[in-house]
This record gives sequence, structure tokens and C-alpha cells, in this order.
Amino acid sequence: MTDPHDDAAARRPLDLAGLQRRLADFAAARDWQPYHTPKNLAAALSVESSELLEIFQWLTPEESARVMDDPDTAHRVTDEVADVLAYLLQLCGVLDVDPLAALAAKIDRNEHRFPAGKPDRGSP
Repeated sequence: MTDPHDDAAARRPLDLAGLQRRLADFAAARDWQPYHTPKNLAAALSVESSELLEIFQWLTPEESARVMDDPDTAHRVTDEVADVLAYLLQLCGVLDVDPLAALAAKIDRNEHRFPAGKPDRGSP
């Protein structure tokens, strides 16, 4: 028996540009582009991030470290991670931001701001 949610597109090799195209095609097929403004996408990203946070809200540090041990909770976590990433990639597409280049540049700046071996000044 085949899973109705398991299609060929989901089994293709993953790359950010391909995922961004799939998200854009998905939105275009539903005429959602007028709603995918930077403001709306940033707001949706915040909401989805909050939904991810809600899963961990009242857990102890030890419980949060084991959150993926429960299949139902693990499914919720992966769904929310997917939603966060989807909105982030869509926002990057609308703003023409290369998310990998942005992350690499941020890591470079943080390595300069927080050199290894120096006393901890907090996390960026």
C-alpha cells in the first residue's frame, strides 16, 4: 500500500533553491503571491517559530533533550521546523536574500566578535 503523502517530488534530492522553487510554485498555483509580502511572511515566520517554542514551553531542560523520543511530539516538532523553514525560505526568495550566504557571513562576523579561547561574553 502506498502512502498518499509520499510522492516522487518529496523523494528528490534536497537543495535550497529547489525547495524555494517548490514553495513558490505551490503558492503560485493557489494565487497566494499577493499575500506573500515581506511583512506577512515575517509575521508567519514568527507565528510558526512560536508554535515550535510552544512544544518546549513547560519542559525541563532534560525533558526538552528527549522531546524526539515520543513519536507524536517528534512529528509535531518536525512539522513546526518545516513550517519555520518554509516561511524563512519564502521570505528570502521575496527579498532576494541568499540564506546560505547570509548565514556564512553571520558566522564570519561572530567568529570575529567572539574569538575562541576568550571569556564567554554571551551568545549572539
